[in-house]
Amino acid sequence: MQNGSTLSIESGCLHSDKFDDDGRIKRTGKLIISSYVYSLVRFHFSYCYLFVNLGTWKYATAHIITAVIGSGVLSLAWCFAQLGWIAGSITLVLFSVITMFNSLLLTDCYRSPDPVTGTRNCTYMDAVKSNLGTRQYKMCGIAQYSVLTGISIGYTITTAISMAAIKRSHCFYKHGHEAGCHVHNNSFMIIFAIIQIILSQVPNFHKLSPLSIIAAIMSFMYSFIGIGLSIAKIIDNGIGETSITGLPIREDFTGMDKMWKTFSALGDVAFAYSFCFILIEIQDTLKSSPPENKEMKKATVFGITASTIFYLLCGVLGYAAFGNKAPGNFLTGFGFYDPFWLVDLANICIVIHLLGAYQVLAQPIFGFVEDWSKLKWPQNKLITKEFSLLGIEINMLRFVWRTSFVITMTIIAMIFPFFNEFVGLLGAGTFWPLSVYFPIEMYISQAKIRKYSFTWIWMQVLSLACLIVSLVAAVGSTRGLVTSVQTFKPFQSVS
Repeated sequence: MQNGSTLSIESGCLHSDKFDDDGRIKRTGKLIISSYVYSLVRFHFSYCYLFVNLGTWKYATAHIITAVIGSGVLSLAWCFAQLGWIAGSITLVLFSVITMFNSLLLTDCYRSPDPVTGTRNCTYMDAVKSNLGTRQYKMCGIAQYSVLTGISIGYTITTAISMAAIKRSHCFYKHGHEAGCHVHNNSFMIIFAIIQIILSQVPNFHKLSPLSIIAAIMSFMYSFIGIGLSIAKIIDNGIGETSITGLPIREDFTGMDKMWKTFSALGDVAFAYSFCFILIEIQDTLKSSPPENKEMKKATVFGITASTIFYLLCGVLGYAAFGNKAPGNFLTGFGFYDPFWLVDLANICIVIHLLGAYQVLAQPIFGFVEDWSKLKWPQNKLITKEFSLLGIEINMLRFVWRTSFVITMTIIAMIFPFFNEFVGLLGAGTFWPLSVYFPIEMYISQAKIRKYSFTWIWMQVLSLACLIVSLVAAVGSTRGLVTSVQTFKPFQSVS
């Protein structure tokens, strides 16, 4: 009997009402939003989304929309101001098509070696390892951790700007729109850092699903508020000064300046579409019949199409409302106008969203160092032992490391508090490796596409073209950072 039980478990022959076709727990589509799960030894990385029903393509579509729409919408009006009506619209649609194409390739990599009957890869990292091997697997892990570190800095900047916008809107409401009402951002960065240091000591923060659900609601609320405020501003004041090509060249804004801003805007758009590396986790919520790859392809088409329409609304309406003077974060621009309470609500939503999102993103980085340290020094009590302080379990490694991380990210944010340039750099660093290169290479390996065949060549051409776009976006954003630093006094950021 014991042998028989063992064989049935190993072969996945368990009760069909509890287990899936490969012996794992049956998928129901129930996940926790924004939950990153990390394992040091295997560079395991996953990002899961809220779900409350059976796993079908319709619910996977909702996952994708939730995944795509987030803080990336904040800079789209600014992108249109740099690119103009035609190039801005084409850029959004083009990034949408490229993201959709690579996502469709990625759906066939969920199972290996066969896309229908092969072994499940429950995470993006698992798919990379199964199709491309351990070396590429580790490279993918490095790329993801680098991006997460950068996003932590970006979230610190964004939250401080939104906090400052709340204070400014109250100042304008009290003293009138002609008042300066300038606010130093550093104090808000410090407040944000203190909160993050406290939250970082909460064990298994990434598993607190109520906070994750709230964060998802917040992201939708501030996006819709931004669209509503843009429409209201257009109705009250008419369409702002816009143009086909965006910001016009003038004496204090040369053609070279416009080129660099255009490159940086490409990075911002790329950041808005960076979601491919969680697609496998979303696909893992689908039932095995019909085949997951077929269902996921339908979800991908509908999800990205809906997200693109939403992005176009934010970009087009934001640009129409502010014109060529569109701010980097379009919600902060409404601080000059009534209703101030709605502006405050939108920025409060951003703050709440990013307070939780910061911790979710930081968990894999925290886990990497802590797990590695425990493996390296298993006998060191400062690393392994939990101490009780006022009823709270404190680990010295966790306290020192996580506190140091938050402080370091905050200091960098104070030195480089430039929202659009930082977002552009993040988009440039994320888009090509995680949204283009790995999906294409995995599909080539999965489908056994012959090297130097027509299909192989044009896929490599697409990958190379996206690499060039990412590089110019990175150069433009880096140049923007360097230029801004030259005229900026460190730790003197003002809204």
